[in-house]
Amino acid sequence: MLLAFAMILLAAAVFIVGELVTEPARERRRAVRRAVTYGHVRLPGFGIERLHFRERVLGPAVTSLASVALRLNPSATLESVSARLLAAGMGRTFTPTMFLAAKMAFAGGGAGVGLVVVTAAYGATVGLAAALAFAGLGFIAPGMYLSRRTRSRRDEIRAQLPDTLDLLAVSVEAGLAFDGAVAKVTEHMEGALTEEFALTLGEMRIGESRQEALKKLAERADTPEVAAFARSIIQADQLGISLGRILRVQASESRLKRQAAAEEKAMKAPIKMLFPTVVFIFPAMFLVVLGPAFINLSKIF
Repeated sequence: MLLAFAMILLAAAVFIVGELVTEPARERRRAVRRAVTYGHVRLPGFGIERLHFRERVLGPAVTSLASVALRLNPSATLESVSARLLAAGMGRTFTPTMFLAAKMAFAGGGAGVGLVVVTAAYGATVGLAAALAFAGLGFIAPGMYLSRRTRSRRDEIRAQLPDTLDLLAVSVEAGLAFDGAVAKVTEHMEGALTEEFALTLGEMRIGESRQEALKKLAERADTPEVAAFARSIIQADQLGISLGRILRVQASESRLKRQAAAEEKAMKAPIKMLFPTVVFIFPAMFLVVLGPAFINLSKIF
């Protein structure tokens, strides 16, 4: 009975997470339907529009869970969560409300599983402690995943920046404007930095100034190299300096920083290898080398 209840809680958590993941696609479909029916007049008394289950139940539930998550973590705000999602490349897939609701869903699922399973095996006291521990782990797990995703995305951006700047410099020196050079980058390259440049290009095309678009690019990428690139382009626009030369200098500096980072990792590798060597390799080697000697000594004495 307890195992069945735990499975029901786990299935409910999986269902809620699935609904949260597919919410952006459903929102796009609803936007398309609103655009199609725009201007249509519904006269009163000719039928009542029925709301879907997601709109009647899941939408308010997600909002309520997000508000509870904000109360549990007062230092977090929707703006800060949105900035973290953008830095991780998930801002166009998850909204801050959905992310906070997912944290609460994982916390509730972990608490239910820990309470039911551990209580059945070890008793109520241990089960309550396990439920609290699993709830805390479920609450912080999405944040840990988001931080890991952000770090990997920053590393990817740093690795792609020199080649991207080279292509921008070649395009500008060939006679293209900066917007056209960014368009060439989005056409011929792929990756996290290319996605950010595509978003920046879209912002400039809808009328936003280049300076504001570049500032937003630096905020989303959240790396010193991209921030230096954005500042250099803004200063070049203000002072009338050649973009090609600045891009060449930026590409060279980014490549040197990437090489220095690789050398730093290579120098840290022997130190990191020391711990598994001491813990796993030396005991096995001592056992193989000294084992026969101990066996012979045990026979003698």
